[in-house]
Amino acid sequence: MFNSIRGIVSAKSGEAVFILSGDIEWDIAMPANDIQELTLNSECRVFIWLYHREDQMRLFGFISEKRRTTFLELLKVEGIGPKGAVKIIGGISQDDLEKALEAGDLARLEAVPGLGKKTAQKMLLSLKGKLVSAQSTSVGSSPYNDLVEALVGMGYDRRAASEALAKANAGTDGANLSETEREKLLFKEAIMYLSGA
Repeated sequence: MFNSIRGIVSAKSGEAVFILSGDIEWDIAMPANDIQELTLNSECRVFIWLYHREDQMRLFGFISEKRRTTFLELLKVEGIGPKGAVKIIGGISQDDLEKALEAGDLARLEAVPGLGKKTAQKMLLSLKGKLVSAQSTSVGSSPYNDLVEALVGMGYDRRAASEALAKANAGTDGANLSETEREKLLFKEAIMYLSGA
């Protein structure tokens, strides 16, 4: 429905930012560390997600698509709602969060404000391998990142999807194929690797 809002930062607080876009001023809830990166009276682009319930609507914003993806992954963890997810990613950098999840560093997660031991454990179980940047893998160009995202959307682990695409890329001779045909072939081969075929 919405992907992002571009406009001027007209005001900000500890929990929200106001962005003037045309004649509309948007009130957008954001993680604290994202808000700090925005400068008053300067132009910005914020990636958004609309929370809609019968009794309320709220826009949540993030300085990058990756931050929004992290937020959406956190919402899949039992016991974490939108406000909790914003507070969690507002209390830890993206890199630190990814490293803590990959290393199984429960103590680092528990140090995040508002994150208790049980929820931190659920995060480790649910998110390990899912937030690793696709750009840190050997399949780094944009089309392959899109393929990684498609595989993650099908339920595959991000790291496993990246590794499967790297294997498919290494084992495929696509010299005579168009880019679209090559992507289709790599996608098919990656699924075969992932399914153990």
